[in-house]
Amino acid sequence: MFPLYDENQTRITPYLTYGLIGMNILVFLHEYSLSNEQLELFFKLYAVVPRELTTNFAGEWTTLFTSQFLHGGWWHLISNMLFLWVFGNNIEDRLGHVKYLIFYLACGALAALCQWFIGMNSGIPSLGASGAISGVLGAYLIRFPQARIMSLVFLGFFVTTIRIPAMILIGIFFLQNVISGLASLQVAANMSVETGGVAYWAHIGGFVFGIILAPLFGLFRREY
Repeated sequence: MFPLYDENQTRITPYLTYGLIGMNILVFLHEYSLSNEQLELFFKLYAVVPRELTTNFAGEWTTLFTSQFLHGGWWHLISNMLFLWVFGNNIEDRLGHVKYLIFYLACGALAALCQWFIGMNSGIPSLGASGAISGVLGAYLIRFPQARIMSLVFLGFFVTTIRIPAMILIGIFFLQNVISGLASLQVAANMSVETGGVAYWAHIGGFVFGIILAPLFGLFRREY
């Protein structure tokens, strides 16, 4: 199930949403041009490495922001940018360009801290725009609970499009992350080695902080 577009009209051009998508694509193309050794060093410098953040927060705090523009593969990038494309424009329209950018980056940084809190001594890099985008989804849910999203649905060999209430689509996203996040804690508790995978707690944290912060940024009043 993949969102294609929403039914709400915006009154301003979402320049920042387009710009964020463009920056993520450009950074990923740079990643793609690197050798494995260079990419490993690139991630070490600009992704959040929890162990490094724990021991040297003053020198590593900028990675809470730079990590938001890194992605681990084509699918990671495409899925994130699709959600940002569909949901970001209306949140930018409601917050205004400047507040939207601050909100987006703040959600991403707080989401990264949530993931860091779960595994402070992990040496596995944490990266991606998912935490920031989860904040956008949280804001969208409380601002447009009755909206419907045109979505692409795969039914075996058949592909169709249906209009799904935003509350259901985003609710499924959140519940999946909560269930997977709790499962990941159980796995980690039963293992003596680090495990990689999806940063579920960054998704959850970003979503919750999006709900909390968006009204403070003026979600329920329009700015131009």
